Amino acid sequence: MSIALKQVFNKDKTFRPKRKFEPGTQRFELHKKAQASLSSGVDLRAAVALPHGEDLNDWVAVHVVDFFNRINLIYGTVCEFCTEKSCPVMSGGPRYEYRWQDDHKYKKPTALPAPKYMNLLMDWIEVQINNEDIFPTSIGIPFPKNFIQICKKIICRLFRVFVHVYIHHFDRMMLMGAEAHVNTCYKHFYYFSTELNLIDRKELEPLKEVADQ
Repeated sequence: MSIALKQVFNKDKTFRPKRKFEPGTQRFELHKKAQASLSSGVDLRAAVALPHGEDLNDWVAVHVVDFFNRINLIYGTVCEFCTEKSCPVMSGGPRYEYRWQDDHKYKKPTALPAPKYMNLLMDWIEVQINNEDIFPTSIGIPFPKNFIQICKKIICRLFRVFVHVYIHHFDRMMLMGAEAHVNTCYKHFYYFSTELNLIDRKELEPLKEVADQ
């Protein structure tokens, strides 16, 4: 990453603290392997494939946490421009509106301003990935049986951040000179999610033109 981009994507602008893998754990080694593949310039389609002999849940866990960190950073660079006034609805243009629902305060799908939706979304994901019962970090502790289903929901919600940023804030990314970085991150996310069938193709419709390019 260039010096200019490092200034754009600096740690102070991270929307949420980064989740890291503990050195010495299998997941840390998998994370290093995934990062090495990306850094080597290998084709992204090849980089996302499950390595021979590796556990699918571990591979998905590593990527879900990594995407959370990256997308968190991307949104952090534009969050000051994403206000209740500029973005009164969490949407992706006039055709797509996203409503928030959880098991606590919002038990029915509720229309919210984009920044409030983003806060709830990042809070919710943070709770999932920090929950040892869902994302175990100790060797020998199994993943829950519904782990992939939980990750599908996380991936689906992270995709909505891309939708909102691309459709409502991409001009800001271009002014920062960050569009290539965002495009590469989305390309990686898209290939991984589709390679492992972690997202419904209908969900991808709002960014179909981006994917086609």
